[in-house]
Amino acid sequence: MAIQTPDRVVPDTVAMLADTTTPRRPRRRRSISWGAYLGLLPLAVMLGVFCYYPAASGIFHSFFTWNPGGESTFTGLENYATMMSDQLWWESFKNLGIIFVFGVVSWVIPLAAAELLISLRSERAQFVYRTLLIVPMAFPGVVTALIWSFLYQPNDGVINSFLASIGLESLTQNWLGDPHLALLSLLFIGFPFIAGLPFLMFYSTLQNIPKEIFEACSLDGVNRLQRLFLIDLPLMARQVQLLLVLVIIETLQYGFVAYILTSGGPDNATTVPVLHMLSEAFNGGNWGYAAALSTTLFVLTIVFSTIVALAKRRDSTTNVKGI
Repeated sequence: MAIQTPDRVVPDTVAMLADTTTPRRPRRRRSISWGAYLGLLPLAVMLGVFCYYPAASGIFHSFFTWNPGGESTFTGLENYATMMSDQLWWESFKNLGIIFVFGVVSWVIPLAAAELLISLRSERAQFVYRTLLIVPMAFPGVVTALIWSFLYQPNDGVINSFLASIGLESLTQNWLGDPHLALLSLLFIGFPFIAGLPFLMFYSTLQNIPKEIFEACSLDGVNRLQRLFLIDLPLMARQVQLLLVLVIIETLQYGFVAYILTSGGPDNATTVPVLHMLSEAFNGGNWGYAAALSTTLFVLTIVFSTIVALAKRRDSTTNVKGI
């Protein structure tokens, strides 16, 4: 029993009185935001019609001798058996391997640009240079490919004309017509590779590193190269992992530039799986086989992306060495 005094009530009694005098408010039930669902419905319908349905249709018809305008015959795994013996299909993956390695190695340039840009003390200078480096991202890919095709012209192209003007005519080449140079020439389109997602991710990561870390490094006598390998790169581990997933997807879907400039030639030197798939569909009329090739690319994209995404990761703060 609560003990009462003339000038004081024991807190337990006060709590009991409050419970009996203050009515409890009923809990409000969460209302369903039907407006949000209705707003997302058109987007879901468009994704289903224009993205998921074509993909599902392609997977389904990969088991048929597909005739889009007529009757299709079920053939089971025959298209996939044909794929296993398609020598050109598997040779095209060699080009993909070269494209993937080149794409990863080319990150060195945007990484160096991001490091140099973040070292500028003037915020205005950072803004100006950052804008100049990012603006080329707004150029359409077709325009970039066509500009480089003019540079690579064997007769009056900019590259050969420049080499001839400085007395190096022996180095002039048919850049896109030589089977030994065509793929390398395609890979250098977009050089110096700064105006892209890797630069933005590297630069944004460096911006988010506390300045106190950089100041501590300078006090400890850590030079720029040591800081890059001991601090900057470990803190970019997650961004690099995401870039690896994106470059895998981009590599497996590569074919746009090659289609415009070389169409897979010369002598299949720049053929990639996407171009082979398109050739089988539109030139050969083998729509079912092309669907099987497309399905295989889709599965490979999922598998490789999942492997990279599920790779063992450590927290970026524990990746910093020497701290």
